[in-house]
Amino acid sequence: MKNIRNFCIIAHIDHGKSTLADRLLQFTHTLTDREQKDQVLDSMDLERERGITIKSHAIQMEYEHEGEIFIFNLIDTPGHVDFSYEVSRSIAACEGALLVVDATQGIQAQTISNLYLALNHDLEIIPVLNKVDMDNAMPDEVEDQIVELLGCPREDIIRASAKTGFGVDVILEAILARIPAPKGDPNAPLQALIFDSVFNSFRGIIAYFRIMQGTFSKGDHVKFIATEKEYYADEIGVLKLKQVPRKTMSAGDVGYIISGIKTSSEVKVGDTITHVARPTTDIVAGFELVKPMVFAGIYPVDADDYEELRNSIEKLQLNDASLVFEPESSMALGFGFRCGFLGLLHMEIIQERLDREFDMDVITTVPNVSFKAYTNSKEMIEVHNPSGLPEANYLDYIEEPYIIAQIISKSEYQGAIMTLCIEKRGVLKNQVYLTSDRVEITFEMPLSEIIFDFYDKLKSLSRGYASFDYHIEGWQRANLVKLDVLLNGESVDALSMLIHRDNAYSFGRKMCEKLRELIPRQQFDIAIQAAIGAKIIARETVKALRKDVTAKCYGGDISRKRKLLEKQKKGKKRMRQVGNVEVPQSAFLAILKLD
Repeated sequence: MKNIRNFCIIAHIDHGKSTLADRLLQFTHTLTDREQKDQVLDSMDLERERGITIKSHAIQMEYEHEGEIFIFNLIDTPGHVDFSYEVSRSIAACEGALLVVDATQGIQAQTISNLYLALNHDLEIIPVLNKVDMDNAMPDEVEDQIVELLGCPREDIIRASAKTGFGVDVILEAILARIPAPKGDPNAPLQALIFDSVFNSFRGIIAYFRIMQGTFSKGDHVKFIATEKEYYADEIGVLKLKQVPRKTMSAGDVGYIISGIKTSSEVKVGDTITHVARPTTDIVAGFELVKPMVFAGIYPVDADDYEELRNSIEKLQLNDASLVFEPESSMALGFGFRCGFLGLLHMEIIQERLDREFDMDVITTVPNVSFKAYTNSKEMIEVHNPSGLPEANYLDYIEEPYIIAQIISKSEYQGAIMTLCIEKRGVLKNQVYLTSDRVEITFEMPLSEIIFDFYDKLKSLSRGYASFDYHIEGWQRANLVKLDVLLNGESVDALSMLIHRDNAYSFGRKMCEKLRELIPRQQFDIAIQAAIGAKIIARETVKALRKDVTAKCYGGDISRKRKLLEKQKKGKKRMRQVGNVEVPQSAFLAILKLD
């Protein structure tokens, strides 16, 4: 055990985490030259294109030092805020972390939030200053920021460049010297933490684990504590670039278990594995079920593709256990699914993967968060969809989820950012100057307000400088109303939403104006109305296409013209009763972009 080191890399998006992992694998000769490629741990095309890590990976390296072989287990973490629970489990499986900071950008919001996660688990932090070879690098200033943040001596910070390989040998020596070897008793009852799982179409679900206590052998009869399922370990082993089977593994080791599990819901990230015959009494702390925060309806463009869409989403769920879905139907869009996502990036990735991997054409409705509705009889109903809200006369009050948002930016953009947050019903909690021109602003705000365009606006206000990170804080009472859109008196359930009462009038007005532009003209007048309950708050009309029926009357009495117009009017009225209005897909997309 004294020759094992388990560590992860934490960094903000684009600070060079995946590139540094590539260099570490190259220096330890884990990969042959033929296997070497950029972002070798990012297995999805989507990850390579966007330059983000979506799924965490683990890989084992061997490092030779003074004739002795050491085993390094790199447990990679996703960088984005939506996947913070997965990051916390990966961190719990390590004893140390490399904190990578970009020398051209300095410390960003996610660097800080992931650092606090690591410090809560008492990890040994090795600060690495990356991209020092860049022309616009500011190594001295960024080193000041790191010293201020960590309180470490300046000489502990390693200057490196993952692109050129400069300083990577120093990082490997620091991992060996500074990160402690794992503790644990190989003879104690088995206790292993699951920190990730992947789906293989031939072998079922493969769970990645880190053994905290005890010894694990092939063929053992094991139990997953949270799900209370029992399995036989058909194969266990360590993770190189490929999986390498082993007969036994003991405390401190990181590896995988294959036991023919078919459904993803049976393997939960954060669960503890133990022996059935000799179970452990204490489970690894910190296990929680992943809770989706953002909900949206996904519908097939062609109603015949419904079953195919169900199969596609089920297959996606095998790869991504945090995706939650249930069938629902809508008057406007037919049959589809209500899906729960961890956040907006997660939602975008699922949409993109449905399109790429399964070639599915889908319509996505306006995303919303879940609310808690309390009725007059004090019953609590969890509402994921505005149409599921109880009638106003039964409703007592509604609670909505609140977040604590940390924004780090240059101080010159501070005023504009604060105005944006206050517009979004935010309350300023704290502001701290990290350096003379960088400020960290902390706001408490409703999650529903950041769902639409908050991130885009923040980036454009700060010219791309501001970085943003949030965590869910709790629930608060809110003055929300259900805003319905009516077309010819019929409610379009896919466009209804829960919105703060103060914003309802202006939003309803804009929505009607936008729909008037987008809905094609018919042979009859279309009334577009925004309503709160029975009260209409805005109205627009799409005028009918009319034929000039009086063209044949040249001269003559006005009553002849009137007679023809009245006759036409009756026809239009009858047409409106039987005619139905299609809402084009562009209208749903336009609502998302509304200011």
